[in-house]
Amino acid sequence: MPISAPDLLRILQSHARQPLTAGEIFAELSLSPGEQKLAIRFLDDLVRQGALVSLKGERYSIPSQVSLVVGVLRAHRDGYGFVSPRPGEGADVFVPARYLREVMDGDRVVARVERGGRGGKPEGRIIRVLERAHQTMVGRYEVGRRIGFVVAADPRIAQDLFIPPGAEGEARPGQVVVARIDNYPSKTRGPEGTIIEVLGEADDPAVEILAIVHKNGLPHKFPPEVLAAAEAVPHEVGAEEVGGRVDLRTLPIVTIDGETARDFDDAVAVRREEGGGIRLWVAIADVGHYVAESSLIDVEAYERGTSVYFPGQCIPMLPEALSNGICSLNPGVDRLTMTAEMVFDEQGKQVESRFYPSVIRSHARLTYTEVRDMLTTGEGEGAHFPGLLGHLRLMEELAGRLTAMRRRRGSLDFDLPEAEVVLDLQGRPENIIRSERNVAHRLIEECMLAANEAVAAYLTANDVPLLYRIHEPPDLGKMQAFQEFIAHFNYGLVLDGVVEAKRLQTLLAEVAGQPEERMINQTLLKSMKQARYSPDNIGHFGLAADCYCHFTSPIRRYPDLMVHRALRELSVKGSLAPARISHLKQVLPEMGEHTSHRERRAMDAERDIIALKKCQFMEETVGQEFDGFVSGVQAFGIFVEIKDIFVEGLVHISSLSDDFYHFEEDRQRLIGENSRKIFQVGDGVRVTVAKVDLERREIDFTITGLVPRSRQRPKDKPKEKSKDKAKEGQKKGRGGSRRRKKKT
Repeated sequence: MPISAPDLLRILQSHARQPLTAGEIFAELSLSPGEQKLAIRFLDDLVRQGALVSLKGERYSIPSQVSLVVGVLRAHRDGYGFVSPRPGEGADVFVPARYLREVMDGDRVVARVERGGRGGKPEGRIIRVLERAHQTMVGRYEVGRRIGFVVAADPRIAQDLFIPPGAEGEARPGQVVVARIDNYPSKTRGPEGTIIEVLGEADDPAVEILAIVHKNGLPHKFPPEVLAAAEAVPHEVGAEEVGGRVDLRTLPIVTIDGETARDFDDAVAVRREEGGGIRLWVAIADVGHYVAESSLIDVEAYERGTSVYFPGQCIPMLPEALSNGICSLNPGVDRLTMTAEMVFDEQGKQVESRFYPSVIRSHARLTYTEVRDMLTTGEGEGAHFPGLLGHLRLMEELAGRLTAMRRRRGSLDFDLPEAEVVLDLQGRPENIIRSERNVAHRLIEECMLAANEAVAAYLTANDVPLLYRIHEPPDLGKMQAFQEFIAHFNYGLVLDGVVEAKRLQTLLAEVAGQPEERMINQTLLKSMKQARYSPDNIGHFGLAADCYCHFTSPIRRYPDLMVHRALRELSVKGSLAPARISHLKQVLPEMGEHTSHRERRAMDAERDIIALKKCQFMEETVGQEFDGFVSGVQAFGIFVEIKDIFVEGLVHISSLSDDFYHFEEDRQRLIGENSRKIFQVGDGVRVTVAKVDLERREIDFTITGLVPRSRQRPKDKPKEKSKDKAKEGQKKGRGGSRRRKKKT
């Protein structure tokens, strides 16, 4: 067997009692001169990846063996930061601000753990930068007495980028620019750079989007050759493409999406079976038929990883010729799909399934609002086809069965509200409202969840390597802290050394409708791990699913496209070739990390633009009073959410001038030292908008009045347990943008 990188890691992990030189590693493995050359390359690669560290004396070691941690630096706007290793490789390391002068947020670094730190958490310092996260910086160009500089748009980047004379190009003070970083910060000087692009004036809505795109490193323009390749794809399904596919064109299949959606990647149909079962067809756009692996379009889609949804705008993963054209399941036209056909019994258990390439013709393009109205009032069916209402009612019945089944096994489903930004014609925020999630959303979500789970089980049963969508159980320590927290609100959570989803689900039901519901939900979410993509199937804790993947959105998520390719190959050929299986096992770990990172990047950008739009909307209300309620309490103040506008701001403790207030962390409340006045979650308050900081995305309130407290919990309500979740949100928003679509 030839030498491999895992061989080198195995030697250092299991045999080395001290750091080893390359020669000592070679001796352990009895390598020939030719193998030694290959091993040197592997060692260099492992050091670059952070799996090994290179020490003085040209010795190598596993980072943890020498109190080192390799990870990504996450800087806080207040100056300090944390080094976050890869999942499963240890806890985050706190790094004080004084040790961050030479690094920037997002850099991949090596940190030395020097002591336990606050609360027992590891604390250390940065000793080496492995990879710089930023080659450019986006921000506002300003001019001082002698030199220009760029103030980063990202508040986590504390250093201004100095622009030497002659490197400012055509930028004017106050404009938003993109600057290339020529010299990174050191112990004695700050970073320096050159302005390479002027985005425009800071208050232009288009420039705001571009600034966030550049700040997060989002590809937003397709290369000309990729656009040309997409335009070369036929715009209609040819007769020769239909051969060999299951013909579902007579099936009364429909799409259900938001009003402004333009790309329809899933369609559904149902039929009642003898014996009480319900047959479900979930047909998904066959993107893999048009996007060949390793093609120009595929390489670009992999780099993007996911579509990104802003209010009024979408940055798609695929060119619009595909996403809104031949791949979109538009009504009345033939479209190629991959279909999951399943039968569920009266208990919501899947009793049959099969998967195949198909051709469909959508009978109707329905919206969530239309479906909701038809199901609640029975009106609107005539606009589409006869019998539509009956199909929708049967679909609703199936969704109820599936929901009940998931809840029985412990699936967590808490529905925290999301903000929806309504824009005017100029792209300015006109209103901020709570996004609606009605019966139609839940109906489609259940169908998508069922299809995803069925496909994952089918591929796994046939030993096909794939990217699973995994959600690891929470750490017991974090859940014990959460247990202590909810006890102060008279809720209980039994752990018994393990975290059970069913007990969390019980708590979710118990806190529903209570003033502290949202705070407990959010606190629990922060205690949970983040769902991600991985070739190792460890299950999905939040869905209580043993086997789960993403299949239903290949137009906007790259992992779904990978699953489609594997599913087609298995369904057509009956098995995957050994060489194909070996290739997938080799590439899937890196692809899982890459696509998970791209997803997090997109989410960060989406949150950023929503926060900006909220601040812009509230900027016009400075000095005005609003009714609200306390949504969170911290040592530095209380968070208040305005009742009629889905916006949250901070009442800083320094503005509470009528008393000395103390933070009771265990009870999550502020209490006055003399007056004994209490601020806690759920309390009604009246606030004035004092200040809005667009750059930091912060809104400050001051308290102008209190609403009498009436927040008794029902005495006959039983105490119990907890809550959690991990259904992934995917909804469509207004203003022409589709945010997180179906919760899958």
